[in-house]
Amino acid sequence: MTLYAALSALLLASAPAAGADTAWLASWSASPQAVWSNDFILPANVPARLHDQTVRQVARVSLGGQRVRIVLSNAHGATPLTIGAATLALAAEGSAIVPGSLRAMTFGGHSGATIAPGAPLLSDPITLGVPDLTRLAVSIHVPQDTAITTFHWDGRETAWIAPGQQTGAGSLDETRATSTTARLLLSSIQVEATAATQAVAVIGDSITDGAGASLGRDTRWPDVLAERLAPHGVAVINAGISGARLLADGMGSNALARLERDVLGQPGVRTVMIALGINDISWPGTAFDPHGRRPTLEALTAGYRQLTAQARSRGMRVIVATLTPFEGALPGTPLADYYQPEKEALRQRLNGWIRGSGSFDAVLDADALLRDPVHPSRLLPAYDSGDHLHPGDAGNRALAEAVDLRVLIAEP
Repeated sequence: MTLYAALSALLLASAPAAGADTAWLASWSASPQAVWSNDFILPANVPARLHDQTVRQVARVSLGGQRVRIVLSNAHGATPLTIGAATLALAAEGSAIVPGSLRAMTFGGHSGATIAPGAPLLSDPITLGVPDLTRLAVSIHVPQDTAITTFHWDGRETAWIAPGQQTGAGSLDETRATSTTARLLLSSIQVEATAATQAVAVIGDSITDGAGASLGRDTRWPDVLAERLAPHGVAVINAGISGARLLADGMGSNALARLERDVLGQPGVRTVMIALGINDISWPGTAFDPHGRRPTLEALTAGYRQLTAQARSRGMRVIVATLTPFEGALPGTPLADYYQPEKEALRQRLNGWIRGSGSFDAVLDADALLRDPVHPSRLLPAYDSGDHLHPGDAGNRALAEAVDLRVLIAEP
């Protein structure tokens, strides 16, 4: 039996009725960001507007289920955003979908909907048998002339923007479509799971978001962690944003401002992993933030304590990762001054506090794992993506495989 035939056969399974023994669980996420202006140092890589176009995106869930809900976002919109139609399907190669898997989405029983400014939009439950670690295709038609103000910049996946209403197409004519590696509108995928099922949320920056990972191969370290946890019935959602900071806004809202939306409010999250701080230390004085001031160690530790207090107020456990080496980061770019010896000194002090403060349920010593023992302020070459800041696929896998799964699985 082919893979597509096997997946299609799963569609025939009937969905269980929702009851006290089931609950909705966050199984994938992409944290919304505000689209920045053209004068920012990095291009947004999305069109300024959509008009009578279909956006098809692929996302791999961590845990599956028999029913699915999709969350769309207009988080940074100042005006209502109209959705004409949307569909969900099992993804095949490229923009193609698995035959027989297409499902039309509804919102309050209607095929279209309007997303209020600053708000999310939750679909009705969609009956579709989805195995663990399955790649899904979400297609959204935007009928009206619409400014794009909310996105997720680094999706690590190709999305297609095609003319007209093509949400039901078995595949898109990719020669007529434009492509982007950003996420548009899509912010979360939830599955119906047993009530005891739980999720781990990783809130981080570009290292978590996957800047050094291969495109379209699900090799970010939270992706690999999801593969390890799926057999244990634990989902992983990636709340990383490239350029994110703990205390200040960057290429997204600061972690303290977005914690509720991206982590605490996600259904089923019982454990939070925090991997933030290197941009707080290194952005000030660079082209990213030429007039910014570097935070003190006291300010950084206060930020960690506040994230921890908020998570624990919801009964969640907290694991924090040390900051990884970055000497020589981003060579040959306008950000070649990202590393400085005084920034390295602050990183070392912060890592010392993370390891020794006793403030968290566990510590993932990413620094010790990924550093070059001969030159500890640099990434081990085998783990370096090449920019001396982000781990590549091998480094991401090593980091995920070093996590003790026992500290991530909360007791019922």
